[in-house]
Amino acid sequence: MCGMPQQPPVRSTPARASRPDASMSLLTNVMDHSLDDGYAEAAARKQADGTKGLPRTLRARMGLAAGLVLAALVVTVGAAQARTAAPVVAKEREELIDRIDRETEAADDLEDTVDELRADVSARQREALRDSGGGEQAELVGMLAGAVAVHGPGIELVVDDAEEASTGGDGDPRETSGFSDTGRVRDRDMQRVVNGLWASGAEAVSINGQRLTALSAIRAAGDAILVDNKPLVPPYTVLAVGDGRNLSTRFQDSSDGLYLHALQENFGIRTAISVQDDVRVPAAPSVIVRTAQPITEKDAS
Repeated sequence: MCGMPQQPPVRSTPARASRPDASMSLLTNVMDHSLDDGYAEAAARKQADGTKGLPRTLRARMGLAAGLVLAALVVTVGAAQARTAAPVVAKEREELIDRIDRETEAADDLEDTVDELRADVSARQREALRDSGGGEQAELVGMLAGAVAVHGPGIELVVDDAEEASTGGDGDPRETSGFSDTGRVRDRDMQRVVNGLWASGAEAVSINGQRLTALSAIRAAGDAILVDNKPLVPPYTVLAVGDGRNLSTRFQDSSDGLYLHALQENFGIRTAISVQDDVRVPAAPSVIVRTAQPITEKDAS
């Protein structure tokens, strides 16, 4: 046994021991590779591309500032122009007002002249009637024609708009008849009032001092009522010479009087009628007949 050479013992290579953190590879990778490298790469990209990050925000702010400056400039220029134009506009307005005042004054002067000429014509007509030798017949004709002023017992009828005239009628009869305001007295209303007074026995009638004759007309011009082309304003005071008490009763019982009462009840038109012992009705401004001719004995035969 001693003669046999001994073989050196064979040593097996021990297996490499595994790391304790082998199961946490993600965490190990994070620990082994620092985040500083990522920050460095991001900084390099920002430096290479000047249009990203903070420069974009700065450009947006600069654009906003430029827009605000432009808006302020427009407002400033507009205010300066308005301030410059204001004196010109004010001067033009004053000139227009002065012109309107002058034209209004001229129109008033012309109207006064017309009234004077009408009064002169009426006086000459009355003088011609007296000189014609007609006597009482001529005086009667003058009174009936409205050429001379008259007085006597009669009535005073006041017609006025409603206290709160409202626009529109929503289908009520006054609106469908062409009335733009149901609470306003219209020319049609005054026409019915006057016709009712004539039919009830009135011998002379005037509205706001305007004598009505066979040639008179009551019309409308917008919201104004015209009597012989002379505008009147409410309240409308109607004077009628006649048998006062009987005239009042007959008128109020007539269809036209009932029409006026319906306006008062339904639309607030204000009316007041009173019997007067002495009513004075002026003469008509002028009574001019251009076509009619009296019938003579030769024409009658």
